[in-house]
Amino acid sequence: MLAKLSTRSSVRRCAVTGALGLALLGTGLPAVAAEDVDPGLSRFYDQKVRWSACENPDAPKDLQCGKVTVPLDYARPDAGTLDLALARYRATGDAKGSVLLNFGGPGGPGVSELMAGGKDFLHLTNGYDVVAFDPRGVGRSSPVTCGEGSVEILEATDGDEEDGDTREVLRRLRDAAATCVRLSGPVLPHIGTVNASRDMDVMRQALGDDKLNYLGFSYGTRLGAVYAAQFPGKVGRMVLDGVDTLTEPLTEQGLAGARGQQTALENFIDWCTEDIACPFGQDAREARERVAELVGSLDDDPVPTAFGDAFTGQDLVGAIGQALYSRELWPLLQRALAQLVEDGDTHALESFISGGVAFPVRREGRGRGTDGGLVDEEDIPPDNLPAALMAINCADDPDRPTAAQVARSLGRLRAAYEKASPIFGRYRLTQVLMCYGRPKGTDFIREEVKDLDTPKMLLVGTRGDPATPYRWTVETAERLGEAAVVLDNRNEGHTGYSSSKCVHRKVDAFLLYGSLPPSGSSCGSEDDGEGGAGG
Repeated sequence: MLAKLSTRSSVRRCAVTGALGLALLGTGLPAVAAEDVDPGLSRFYDQKVRWSACENPDAPKDLQCGKVTVPLDYARPDAGTLDLALARYRATGDAKGSVLLNFGGPGGPGVSELMAGGKDFLHLTNGYDVVAFDPRGVGRSSPVTCGEGSVEILEATDGDEEDGDTREVLRRLRDAAATCVRLSGPVLPHIGTVNASRDMDVMRQALGDDKLNYLGFSYGTRLGAVYAAQFPGKVGRMVLDGVDTLTEPLTEQGLAGARGQQTALENFIDWCTEDIACPFGQDAREARERVAELVGSLDDDPVPTAFGDAFTGQDLVGAIGQALYSRELWPLLQRALAQLVEDGDTHALESFISGGVAFPVRREGRGRGTDGGLVDEEDIPPDNLPAALMAINCADDPDRPTAAQVARSLGRLRAAYEKASPIFGRYRLTQVLMCYGRPKGTDFIREEVKDLDTPKMLLVGTRGDPATPYRWTVETAERLGEAAVVLDNRNEGHTGYSSSKCVHRKVDAFLLYGSLPPSGSSCGSEDDGEGGAGG
């Protein structure tokens, strides 16, 4: 999957990807956790979180920070540990426990997201401590990085179909993967949703909860579903918003994302051209052509940023992709594009990238936290989100294209992605290649996350979601079985909680009071206006 990040302006699924691998990267996947705690893990389950004021001077005064320690490798719990960063808003009265949030990604940091947009979740403090975390390999929790390797991955998808020579593509991918290994430290082989799910169970116990109450967005729905499969007896009230696929290969996920973003872009252009201030004119068809021409022009002749870096067409694609996850951002996107077209000013567009997934990222990543401790915020590598996205998606995916398969399919895939989206196709094609050369990922998600024997959980699907198609909500609900209750959000944008008052009310009613809507009930645009935050 791709990403969901943030609250109102950033709960979104990141339209980036990237990466590839190397055979020397292991998956480090543990066996599926049993309900009873392994004696070797008891010291992790016996800990309690110590909360204190957050060190960040910009943090809200009522936000507290803490950490929880987990094993680096659950198969060898004495082989090293990791500290995972946590943050919480305390319940306003008597708490019935905690509700754990995951904003998506994979690779999205939870602590900074809760710090920036916690107001969207404060109603939940009527009954819960609201807790977010940086998963292993993410944010302050031993962040992974690929440095310049992120750029090499995107550049590797360049070239002419007629060349028929993929040796240079494969070389760049291998080199990029080697850079990821060199810079990321020991956490990289042990990243992935199966391990992150086990971390959440340690968190649940450290927070003092018998059951896990959970609200996950986008990729966070994959994480929640895996937890429910691993720990069915520990599931409390669980909400999955912007439901990820559990079965489709990365090739199909990338195509679905490209199509969804192309549709969102066309909707934005239709909206933009109704305004005389639209930088692409008032004819929608011509405006689409001008956007494509602008991307191509910047790829051929990038413009300098305020920091001296080159701003390319693919940087523009990344910025547009981030803004399209929320309809609320369209006016800002229009103004940012006007600044680029009229003055060559990239500053506003860069803010979309820095607020989400910067891809490509050119600054050399700084591997930190290799001893397993929390890193300082200023030491989080600038490419951490896309680097973590790469690693987690590969660890979760059992498909591994061989060199011969890449050679046979690259031209066909370029054509398919270009057809799906002339703007976003190349950007999303990197997904298909990202796991080349890495060891096979787990097949647990595809094979075992189904027919859950858990309490009822609420799945929210948004009809106009550009990142997680509504059909994924339906398919995942069928796969999970009788435990799944579907809420149909008939709005636009990625996820529903932060954009639809109706969805917000129904989710809060379930988490706080256990009140579930009938499966198949809906929230419509007539209920609360425009839809749109994403993750």
